[in-house]
Amino acid sequence: MKDKLQQAIALMQNSKLDKAAALFAEIIEEHPNDPVGYTNFGNLLLHMQDAERAQRFFEKAIELDPYAATAHYGLGNLYYEQSLYAKAQKHLQTAIEYGLMEADTYYLLGMTLQHQKYHKLALPYLLRAVELNPDDEEFLFQYGLSLAQCEHLKEAEEIFYKVLQKNDNHSDAYYNLGVIALYDEQPEKALEHFEEALRIQPDHVLAANGRKRVTAYLHERQ
Repeated sequence: MKDKLQQAIALMQNSKLDKAAALFAEIIEEHPNDPVGYTNFGNLLLHMQDAERAQRFFEKAIELDPYAATAHYGLGNLYYEQSLYAKAQKHLQTAIEYGLMEADTYYLLGMTLQHQKYHKLALPYLLRAVELNPDDEEFLFQYGLSLAQCEHLKEAEEIFYKVLQKNDNHSDAYYNLGVIALYDEQPEKALEHFEEALRIQPDHVLAANGRKRVTAYLHERQ
């Protein structure tokens, strides 16, 4: 089973989805009481944007083994994609509880909490995701955003600068640095950051609004 499973996963990663599906179906037929085949088929179906069938496969895997952490992660991921954040949170927490303590799991759980406006609860999960995968630009940015939303502005500022070290064309990092500069009562510095965001992304609505407000303020102050 192990060799066949690795072969099917490799086919999926190489976008040979029909061949991967056929192989996963064989694995399930040969091992109908093993949750692994159902979980992987669920992942494939989710990748193919067939959420309805993917859900059934994840649920079948959990029915066979309630402690199948990867199946809980798959179901959590599915609910996250459907913006059903409370349901996603439940399954992602279960996945971690049952041993799937990986960066992606912590990140996705943090994001479900962010979307539910539980910013303080999201913070430790996003921090853990960054600790486990410090090279992921998106993990780092979302952690910075969570810090800012919890009003830890100095720490957030440091994180946004780290994001720019990884990607100096990250318009949202510049925008958020502009907002922090405004809170620090540094309008000229804020304007520079908004200008940079707009240089990178001319249609950045929030940065354009920030630039407009700061420019008007600086004009009135003269």
